[in-house]
Amino acid sequence: MAMKKILTTLLTILVLTGCVNSTPTESKKSADLSKSKIIDLTYTFSKETIYWVTAREFELDVVYKGDTDKGYFYAANNFATAEHGGTHIDAPIHFSKTGKTVEEIPLNHLMGNAIKVDVSKNALNNPDYLVSIKDFQDWEAKEGTIPNGAIIILETGFSRYYPNKLKYMGTDQRGESAVKELHFPGLSPEAAQWLVDHRNIHAIGIDTPSIDYGQSEYFKSHVILLSKNIPAFENVANVAQLPTKGFQIIALPMKIKDGTGSPLRIIAILNQ
Repeated sequence: MAMKKILTTLLTILVLTGCVNSTPTESKKSADLSKSKIIDLTYTFSKETIYWVTAREFELDVVYKGDTDKGYFYAANNFATAEHGGTHIDAPIHFSKTGKTVEEIPLNHLMGNAIKVDVSKNALNNPDYLVSIKDFQDWEAKEGTIPNGAIIILETGFSRYYPNKLKYMGTDQRGESAVKELHFPGLSPEAAQWLVDHRNIHAIGIDTPSIDYGQSEYFKSHVILLSKNIPAFENVANVAQLPTKGFQIIALPMKIKDGTGSPLRIIAILNQ
């Protein structure tokens, strides 16, 4: 039923934006969004967008913008950027030789019921904070067992610093030498392994540049999760606006063939 509701809501958005046609009956059934609140969890891509210190940053090239000699206005741009930066998805192939590429990730793993685990009280006092098994167990003690097929969103509170690189990442320097200066919270490998072994989740997201913390050298949480074809969403925006549960996520990446990652448009639909 939850998936049907999500798909109905998504169809509504497509109908209202003119992307698909519908019959009058279908529109009457699906065009009312008054009972749902939609939160955009995506940062805008621009010259301010935060990228990994070794990744190519976002570049926008204006091809044309203005009135033409035929009397109509025309605008077009080119853009170039790395797969991994801003609000984006890590496809399993990013850290798993046999993992799925972006276009191979099942769509039903990118949309569904979601929960938020808020560790900001601890993480804001420790930029090297690691989300622990206890953090998930404490959530479950209050809210119940993490549902099967859930998408987990981790709130560290670091989104309040975006796009200040020094506060958000621990450094405003770039290049290989800057990697050792990275400081931001992430998911501990032990907690990642616990999720894989004891819970059935479809995806996980975080409001920092990486699912592994800044000082990670071996990216073990990436390896653990992505080896099980569990994609990660990174640099997720507006997480503080989410409740602990009772919402759905739709996270749709650019469909890049053989992509290891992609810019991501992710939204939350709150049940009201």
